[in-house]
Amino acid sequence: MIQIAVFSDVHGNLPALEVVLKDIEDRGIHQKFCLGDLVDFAPWGNEVIERIKSLNIPCLLGNHDERIAFNLPVFPLSKHSQQETEARFIAIDHSKKHIIEENKQFLSELPFHLKVNYKIGNKHWNIQLVHSSLTSNDTYLYDSEKDDVFSDMLKESQSDVIVMGHTHLSFTKQFENKKWAINCGSVGRSKEENRLASYLILTLDEEKIIPEIVQLSYPLEQTLQAIEKSEIPDYYADFLSNKEIFIK
Repeated sequence: MIQIAVFSDVHGNLPALEVVLKDIEDRGIHQKFCLGDLVDFAPWGNEVIERIKSLNIPCLLGNHDERIAFNLPVFPLSKHSQQETEARFIAIDHSKKHIIEENKQFLSELPFHLKVNYKIGNKHWNIQLVHSSLTSNDTYLYDSEKDDVFSDMLKESQSDVIVMGHTHLSFTKQFENKKWAINCGSVGRSKEENRLASYLILTLDEEKIIPEIVQLSYPLEQTLQAIEKSEIPDYYADFLSNKEIFIK
């Protein structure tokens, strides 16, 4: 048996990341992967990057990582309210100003997606890791998506499991031939109503893969106070404290 931990979308929320990393360590899981979006919306972008670097955790390039690494322009999204649009521009600009050049360089070198193969007995399991899809790091794929979308991704990647993040909403979907499409949720900016830090454990044996979405509480007040004391709009503290329902 092999266990793998996969997490995504930390978004500068160091207290949430530390709780997830400790839970993974306490469970004795050594194989860890991050699907990207280390930065924006909470004030510990540099610290989160440096924590991932210090642990040598393989990490993908998220859309927010790419924007900060290459100073890409920010465009409004139709799904966002005027309030969120204004807050988003300010928050991303904060990251552009405060992420140090060494860490921007690290982000710029992250792989777009990653495929890993684990052999257990006579069985090889192929696991495809993406931020949001095989061709884009900014595609929104939800649990409600047609099964064909995920089946096509599994076929194209020749994988048994495809794991994604980006939407901040976790799900697991099983298809024929023991194949899975999974969203591991978000560590630092969950859009689930409980706002807990979310990650995925995959348990592999010779016969099957068992996914488990783990959701953990973390020192939320520490994150809220840090956002409120920073130049990041309080909108993101209100979001994490769930003063409104922001699920899109």
